[in-house]
Order: sequence, then C-alpha cells, then structure tokens
Amino acid sequence: MSDDCCGPVKTAPPPVPTADVCCDAAAAPGETLELEDRAPWWRDRSLALPLAAGVLWVAGLLLVWTGLDLAGLVVHALALAAGAWTFVPGTLARLVQGRGLARLGVGLLMTLAALGAVLLGHVGEAAALAFLFSLAEALEDRSMDRAKQGLRSLLALIPETARVSRATGPESVPAAELRTGDVLLLGAGDRVATDGVILEGRSWLDTSAITGESIPVEVGPGDEVHAGSLNGSGSMSLRATADGRDNSLTQIVRLVDQAHAAKGERARLADRIARPLVPVVLVVSALVALVGLVTGEPGTWIERALVVLVAASPCAMAIAVPVTVISSIGAASRFGVVIKSGAAFEQLGTIRTVALDKTGTLTRNKPEVAEVATAEGRRREEILALAAALESSSSHPLASAVLAAADATGESAAQAAEVQESSGRGLTGQVAGRAIRVGSPRWIAPGPLATRTEDMAARGMSLIMVEEDGRVIGALGVRDELRPEAASTVAALHAQGIRTVMLTGDHALTARAIAEAAGIDEVHAEQLPAEKAAHVRRLAAQAPTAMVGDGINDAPALASATVGIAIGVTGTAAAVESADVVFTGTELQQLPAALAHARRGRRIMTGNIALALAIMVVLFPLALLGVLGLAAVVLIHEAAEVVVIANGMRAARTGGGVRGRREVSARSGTAQRSGVPVG
Repeated sequence: MSDDCCGPVKTAPPPVPTADVCCDAAAAPGETLELEDRAPWWRDRSLALPLAAGVLWVAGLLLVWTGLDLAGLVVHALALAAGAWTFVPGTLARLVQGRGLARLGVGLLMTLAALGAVLLGHVGEAAALAFLFSLAEALEDRSMDRAKQGLRSLLALIPETARVSRATGPESVPAAELRTGDVLLLGAGDRVATDGVILEGRSWLDTSAITGESIPVEVGPGDEVHAGSLNGSGSMSLRATADGRDNSLTQIVRLVDQAHAAKGERARLADRIARPLVPVVLVVSALVALVGLVTGEPGTWIERALVVLVAASPCAMAIAVPVTVISSIGAASRFGVVIKSGAAFEQLGTIRTVALDKTGTLTRNKPEVAEVATAEGRRREEILALAAALESSSSHPLASAVLAAADATGESAAQAAEVQESSGRGLTGQVAGRAIRVGSPRWIAPGPLATRTEDMAARGMSLIMVEEDGRVIGALGVRDELRPEAASTVAALHAQGIRTVMLTGDHALTARAIAEAAGIDEVHAEQLPAEKAAHVRRLAAQAPTAMVGDGINDAPALASATVGIAIGVTGTAAAVESADVVFTGTELQQLPAALAHARRGRRIMTGNIALALAIMVVLFPLALLGVLGLAAVVLIHEAAEVVVIANGMRAARTGGGVRGRREVSARSGTAQRSGVPVG
C-alpha cells in the first residue's frame, strides 16, 4: 500500500529471504531473515554483569569505609568475578586461537594487572579495573549490535508477493521465488519486487529509496528498474534480470553488514598502544621472577615481579578513554549530536574528508517550482493556474509542488474538466473550453521555449510543459532546493581544512548545479548504493572520511565510512542505525560544530593517554629496581587516576563546538537574508 503523494506507507517488514546478517551465511530456501528488537539498556543482559560489578564495587568500598573489611573483601571479590567474566574468557580464547599481535590487546593487560593486584592483596583495585573495562566493552558491543536492526526498513521495501505472467495467465508468487527471466506485471502503486527491464508500458517511478533521486523518473520500454522502486499510475510489464533473493535491496543488506563487520575489526587506540606493550611487560615480569630463582630469593623477586605488573597496569589508561568519551558524548548530545560509541568518537576527531549525499542532506527533499518560462504575452500566474487545474486531480509526486506554487500566487484556481492521465507522460483536460496538456518534454515538444527549457535543464531542473490548444505556452522548472545553510556549512568545513565531496544517485546536471551553489568542487552523480559505498571506501583509504546522509540508499556508504553521520532522527531507520553519529535535528550546521567538538575531545583523550603512559614508563623501572614498593605504586596510580578523571571531564564543556555552531548559524542566517543562489 502506498500514498503516491507522500511516498510509501510504512508496514511491518515482510519475511524476505536473504543473507543471514548475523552469521554471514546465505539463508536456506524457505528460511527468512529475522532480526530481534534490541532490548532497552536497562533490560540488556550484556550490560547486567558490568552494572552488577559497578554496584558491588561501590558497596565494597562502603563496607571497607565502615570498618567491615572482611565483608568488603568478599563483595569486592564478587565484583571482580562479575566484571572479569565479561572479558577474561574472550581474552584467553583470543590468546589461544589468535595469530601474532592480534592475540594481544588491552584485555590481556587488564587481565594480568587484575591478577597481579589480587596476588598482592588489592582485590578492590582489581575489581575497579574489571568494572571499568567490562562496561566499556559492553557498550561497544551494544552499539555494533544495534547497527543490524536498521536492516528492517530495507527489507520492508520488498513486497511479499509479485504478479508473474504465466502461460495459464497472471499468477501471484512469493517475491523470494522470482527467477531471472520471469515476466512481472506491475500495476499502479506497486513496488518492484526485483531488478528488471521494462518490456511494455510507461509510467513514473519513485526511485528515491534506491538512487536517492528526489524527483520521480519517467520510464518506458528498455529502461532498467531496481527492486524497491515505487510505481506511479501506469501499468507495465518487465523482465526480471535478478532473482528475488539476490537483487539491489538484498545486496544493500549484505553491504551494510559486511561494512560493519570490517569496521568492527579496526583496533581502538587503547588496543593499538597495548599490543606492543603487553609482550614487553610479560617478558620483563618473567625475567624478574627468574632472577629470584637464580639468586635464591624467590619470594622477594616474585613479589617484585607482581609489583612490576601492577606498575604497568593501565589503570589510568582504562579510565582516560571512558571518562573523556562519556564527557564528550554527553556534551555533544546537548547540541543535538548523538555519538553512538567510543570508537565512533575516537574516529570523528580524525576526519579530513566529508562526503555528503544530496537529497535530504544538502537539499530540503521537498521539490518546488523554481522557475516558470512563459511564451510571449502569457503571465507566470496564468501558467501555474492552468497546470494546477489539471494537477489537482493527479497523484503524481510533483503535483504538490505545482499546487503549492499556484497557491502562492494568490490567483483564484482554475477548474478543469475531462481530465485524463497518460501514463508516464502527463495529463489532458479542458479549462474554460480550452484544451490543456501538461506533461513531459518528451510528450510535449518545447517549441519556442526550447532555449529556455535547455537552460533550465542544464541547471538541474525537471521540466513540466504546459500546452493550450496545441501551442506551448509555458514550462515549469521543478527542483529540490538547496538548504539555506548548506553553502555556509561547506565553507566552514573548508575553513577547518576538510575536503568535501558530493555523492548522489541524482542526475549529473542536477548534482552539479547543487554542488556549485553549495561550494563543493568534487561531484560523483548517478551513483547506486554499492557504487557510493565503494567510493566511500576509496576515500577512507586516502584519509579518515565521514559520510553524511539520510536515506536508505545511503546505508551502505554510511556503514563503509570511517564515521557514518545520519541527518535527522526522522531519516530512514536504515540510515540512522547504520550511522555511527546521528544529528537529532536537520540543521546541517551541526556538522562542523560536531567535528570541532570531537577534535577537542580527542586532544584531551590523547593527553590523558600520554599521561597514563608517562606514569607507566616512570613507575616501571622504579618498581623493577625495587625503589618503589606496592604501596607507593598504588598511591601514584590513584593520584594519576584523579588527574586523568579531572582532565577528562573538561570534555564535558562544549566550548569550541558550540561556538563553532553559533558562528555557522550566524553565517547561515546571513546567507538566508542575502538569498544564497541555487544555480
């Protein structure tokens, strides 16, 4: 079911066979892809143990503070067990099954540090490490799992059944059973069940879900169509060029999942530091213990080896990243930027290239009549009134743009009679006894307006011709207009030294016109979702790249980017869930503000990590030489943690991020008042 003016009506997702996004295996015949809704955080079992570890750790501190040392020790042991259970088994499994440095990581270092603290009698310290690390890991895993849920909206675009022409007559079959070569029958308002080539009939197709093109395209015999496209009022037959289980939309599902899987393998900053550090700490500790066996003082040297382990403990590092990340993410949310994970925050501060979708991101996604060309002696208001008289009875998506433009003139609406629609071409009717035709330039030759219409088309407009009694009297240029703040936002990105690129499925002429108005130099038009994703991967290989979009067709590119950014929570679920960052509003000027804020937070985080490493570098030789005992090492660690926490909380101040946003907003307001050109 669909609304031709407003687009597809959302329905429950049908059972569509495709690749299993959880297991990366193809579903067997008859199986369906089912995605369970992710539970709210307070009911998420993966968070239960880390939260329990935190509660028990705090309870143990209170018990020790009140003098109940034994009870506090027991509770801290329980906290340690709860937190360690979330990462120690996985760490040991990776140590056994992994290869090379991939076996190592901050998880192993945390495991060893906790073990050393326990052996030296500091169970509370070990419990704190386990709690902090388990919570950070659980939040990362949750953010990755959420990404898969956005695939529901992709699958909802494939109809459950399709009408196929058989020798015995039309037959309705499940979409999953379609095969290459089948002849599909498409009625008004139907969704295309799989990719194909039109054999007979003409119509208009809403392809926005696949190509991102905001304005419907006219199609006829020989034209290719993609699964998920929405048919207009015409009837057509098409020959399938892809199976129902392997078409444009199912490929998008696989692309999104593969991109997230690849992104999940990227090492975080803490892991990149820990990998070379772990073997050094292990070797030195083992050598220290071995010295004790050689010298005949095993007790002293084994204890010193454990002190070395605690000295090399990444306590401050374990806190440095989460505190800074949580502070930065919380501050960003106050100005409408939701950062889904710590890894996304780390990467957001490194962005040097921004790829932007056109429709709904740089433009309003609301086609408007941008220009009216009139024949000699005819008025603009008259042309709009005649076109609106016929379009008022049409379900074509551009009809609303014509009606809105006619209403804005304030002229009384004309009344049309005997209106008939020619599928994929236009409308005919009678207005005050005159024969009026409204439709495509391929149906109504521009005639004396040819020069004007060519210029309008070159500036990215879709044309609607108006004819009266066989003579062309006008042409309407319809375009999805640039957002008022787009040009100033792009200028702000360039001022930060960030390269901008437009990726869109729209026509090249339209894309170039919008890019020129926005100030974007590099444009790649007529891109299908897979092509967008491939281009984003190429950009990301050159420099950290953010992809900004809001449509289903953007989902693979968002998932493939270093950081995917979805504009507006009202965007499609696939875009919002595939993205790493979501803007709760539709204000494009949030983009440079968010990037500036992330860079500041990353600088603070890097400073914290540097401090944590410096503490470890200083303590390591002092512990090794026996200059510092356990008490001194623990005291210095605790002091460093306080400093790191205080520094990390500085990221909670929005500072430059909000100032940047205000500056961009001010420039945007100036642009609106001066009337930013749109081509």
